[in-house]
Parts: sequence; structure tokens; C-alpha cells
Amino acid sequence: MVDGDPRLARLAVNQMTVRSWGVRDLVQGCLRAGVPAVGLWRDPVAEAGLAAAARWVRDAGLRVSSYCRGGFLTGADRAGALADNRRAIDEAAELGAACLVMVVGGLGADDRDLPGARARVSDALAELAPYAAERGVRLGLEPLHPMFCADRAVLSTLGQALDIADALPGTGVGVVVDAYHVWWDPQVDQQIRRAGDRIASFQTCDWTLPLPADVLLGRGMPGDGHVDLRALRRGVDAAGYTGDIEVEIFNADIWAADPDEVVATIVRRHVQHVL
Repeated sequence: MVDGDPRLARLAVNQMTVRSWGVRDLVQGCLRAGVPAVGLWRDPVAEAGLAAAARWVRDAGLRVSSYCRGGFLTGADRAGALADNRRAIDEAAELGAACLVMVVGGLGADDRDLPGARARVSDALAELAPYAAERGVRLGLEPLHPMFCADRAVLSTLGQALDIADALPGTGVGVVVDAYHVWWDPQVDQQIRRAGDRIASFQTCDWTLPLPADVLLGRGMPGDGHVDLRALRRGVDAAGYTGDIEVEIFNADIWAADPDEVVATIVRRHVQHVL
């Protein structure tokens, strides 16, 4: 059970930030650092075994801030995508995750029909949402920066994600406010206010330059770049979000560093640049 610095009460470390750690290592590392929540990914959970992963987190007294990931709903194999997402929902329920993060998918190799792809996302979510609700799992639509529109997410803004979520009943489909993906948006403050109780997750990292050749790995440690993380945190808090603040970083240099040192830096930067 984590019982320490109250400033860390909402802090979570996403598993991808310390990629070399399996689930058990992540749980133990967060316990050492006084971090009360972890964001888990499907592949490491499968490697550990779902039941074992759930038990390790539960026995440690930690929370699962998010489970990554569902989505990829835009491809030709609709039935396969829906089946895989139902499995992900079942896993999230077993873990007690606060939400299942949905990266909705991009365009096919010869596909240029963005409206059509977004319509397929809406249709699939209309089918998945009741299944998730029955299992007590919240779906979090994550808009990604426009540079990922073609291959990963045809939702690029909070406004687009909210348009889809708002068309579904209840608040079981929410949105993920990921600082890396939304900080640039001139309407981000307005859309965070609009989101209100649809905010399912708040993730932090920083936008650093120059971007690497693989732009997916361009995320920086909070405080190293250009994002006003404190302003975003104040915005989601003002909108009514009281959940975990999860640090999710894809960065080869950070992955190569000592994971305990990475978590220690996260703790310091969270206090300095987010709170």
C-alpha cells in the first residue's frame, strides 16, 4: 500500500515510460517511489498472465490508471477488430482499470476517405459501448497529434473525439487528454471545459525538439519541452476531473536509462511542472 507524499496522490506511471520493466517490476518500482498508480499495456500483461498481473497490482494496493490499448477500428476486418476490443474490455475489467484507452486507427494504404474512417469508428463504438458498460469499463477515446492521422488515429482533436462520444448515451465513452497530442490545439481549453465528466484520463509528457526520425519516440520528460503542463492540469481539474495524472513517455533515451532513476525524475518533475 502506498502511503506517502500527498503531492503524489494522483501520480501514475505508464508502463511504456519504463519499457524494460514487466508488470511486477513496475508495481514494485512504483511502490519504492511512492507512486500509487500504474498504467498497463496489453502485451506485458499477457506475458505476465492476466490473473497474476491483477493480483500483483491489487496486493500492492495500487490503482490501474489506464489500460492500453483498444481501438484500431478503421480497418477492413471489422469483426476481428470488434472481437479483439471485447477481449481488451474483459481484460480491463479484470484489472479494475479506470479506462481502456482507445487509439481508433488510421487509414489503409490506399485509403483517402477520412470522413468514412471516422464513421467506421462511430459505428464500432456504438456496438462496443454497451458491452463495456455491462462490464463496468470506461472507454477513453484518445485523439492523437495530426502527424499520426494516416497511420494511427483519424481523431486529431478533443473536439472530434467529443463529437463521437457525445453522440453515445451516458458517459461510458469518454476522452483521453494527452498533453503531447492536444497542447497545440487553439481550442484545447474550450474543449477541456466541454469535456467535463467525459475526461477519462489525463496523461503528461513534453514536446521536445528536434523530433527524432521516428516521431513516435519524440516525447520528452515533463519540463524538458514546450508544453504548459500546469495550465492543462488546472484545466482538467476545473472541468471536474479527479482521476490519476499519468506520465506516458515514448523515448529511446529514457527507455535506455535506469528505470528507478526515470521514476525518481518523474516524481520530481510532476511536482515541479504539473502541480
